[in-house]
Amino acid sequence: MPNYSITQIANLDPIACPCGKARRAFVAEAESPASLHEVDITENARTHFHKTMTEFYYVIEGNGFVELDGDRHAVRPGDAVLIRPGCRHRAVSEPGKPLKILNVCVPAFDPADEWFD
Repeated sequence: MPNYSITQIANLDPIACPCGKARRAFVAEAESPASLHEVDITENARTHFHKTMTEFYYVIEGNGFVELDGDRHAVRPGDAVLIRPGCRHRAVSEPGKPLKILNVCVPAFDPADEWFD
């Protein structure tokens, strides 16, 4: 087995997530230390948190905000956000203006570690 993996994110099927639609790469890779997601953020994102996973958001396009433990922060392309375990969060696009982020999850995304109040 090779010591690498290459994925074409655009060819992955989008999956519904609390913030919109995600294309998730490297989630099913054996022993992957992280996963990479391209997420199309919606206006009605749900606040959630993770008990063990750390997330990094990098804004690719659009404008909107991230809500972190109840505090709103405007974001635009080039902004990066670190979200530690336990931080209640969501990203939200401006009405009619798509927001797209790159999301790195450490360890790799596990749906069992997605929590809602």
